[in-house]
Amino acid sequence: MYKPFLEHLEQSLFQRFDLQSRPIPAELETQVSDRGRSPATIRSWCYQCPEFRKIRYTYIDAGASAQIFNSVIYPSPQYELPLLGIDFLSFGQVKNLIVMDFQPLFQDQAYLTKYIHPLKALHDRYPDLAQNLEMKFYDANQYFSKYLLFAKTDPETVKTRVLEAFKDYLNLYWQMLDEATPLNDPSDIQRIVKAQKDYDQYSADRDPASGLFSSYFGHEWSEKFLYEFLFEDAKPLAVSV
Repeated sequence: MYKPFLEHLEQSLFQRFDLQSRPIPAELETQVSDRGRSPATIRSWCYQCPEFRKIRYTYIDAGASAQIFNSVIYPSPQYELPLLGIDFLSFGQVKNLIVMDFQPLFQDQAYLTKYIHPLKALHDRYPDLAQNLEMKFYDANQYFSKYLLFAKTDPETVKTRVLEAFKDYLNLYWQMLDEATPLNDPSDIQRIVKAQKDYDQYSADRDPASGLFSSYFGHEWSEKFLYEFLFEDAKPLAVSV
């Protein structure tokens, strides 16, 4: 279902940036499960470059029962750009949920005007993909923008409108990076470092996908994947301070 999205992301990244592989623990890079109704394979990729400190994406292929594509792109801390977050999930061709956003690190008006408002025109182009659904696990006012694409849709729309929106959001994100001025003040850079770490902690504490990972690959593997790859700057709740 989402292989064309993964392929477009890779092509776009490799054309624009000098990517270097970022190590992933071997047991987390690829895993196969025979639990459930059909086998599931999870595979992840991770890169870095001068503009982005971490580019990660993951694909779960469980045949007809589930297809999942997830990605987060973290700018290098000399850029105060939002994160680019992508989460596309399909279960049995019936439930198709798409989430795509420029995820703001800060909520002050100056930041939102500079980095989130440019999304408005694009967001307005896809009203069918902005359904104002209720968020069950997250606070919509924290690390999400009001120009979030968030929708339940059908497989045909995924292949057409969602793929088109995905390409448009990526292009705007690259454009914003091109126009961004790097920060020089160490205190400004440290503020970005902290904001990205806070994002990881917030996300790891609430990520509903951990239950899905556990169902396929077991709780122990799921916890390692969550804290050693997806949100590696987060600490498990039991040891967080």
